[in-house]
Amino acid sequence: MLKEFTYSVLIVSANDKFTTILTSLLPPEEYSPVTVVRDVGSARRALLETDRDIIIVNTPLPDEMGVNFAIDTGADSNSVVMLCVKEELYDEINSKAEDYGVLTLSKPTSRAAVRQSLKLMCATRKRLMKMQEKTDSFEQKMIDIKTVNRAKLLLIENLGLTENEAHKRIEKMAMDTRSTKRAVADRIISEYTNP
Repeated sequence: MLKEFTYSVLIVSANDKFTTILTSLLPPEEYSPVTVVRDVGSARRALLETDRDIIIVNTPLPDEMGVNFAIDTGADSNSVVMLCVKEELYDEINSKAEDYGVLTLSKPTSRAAVRQSLKLMCATRKRLMKMQEKTDSFEQKMIDIKTVNRAKLLLIENLGLTENEAHKRIEKMAMDTRSTKRAVADRIISEYTNP
């Protein structure tokens, strides 16, 4: 069965064995594209090119440990980040990383634990996408309200209407032209601000 959505993945790992095992747990019908880089510098460049849904960082890395990169990415993006660390470092690193939404996994680990972590990351990413859609919708509504209010102010200033009259005029124009109040407001703003 073909899924409607696949998760883009960035793996940051200098350990070829870890990378091979991990990529075997990422079926292309669920995770695609999967990009593998060997150091933090390459990972930062990859993220400049395009965002990823899931980022998996296997520490240590040649240019730095990778913890700060995971924390920065977890804090500053909508990506879901997993940080794989040696068992003896787990408690210390997890206490730092969890405040930034980074999932920390102790290694060595099992395939089952990695699969479960991936499913948790997918569920988290879905939730983040839904929250982002709501935020975008809210922001668009706020822009629409500001635009309509600006148009009302122009009608008040230029035609001597009251706020209520300006509002009713915009609503009537929207109904008459079968368009949105925002589209009408844009036309009014264009008419009164462009000589």
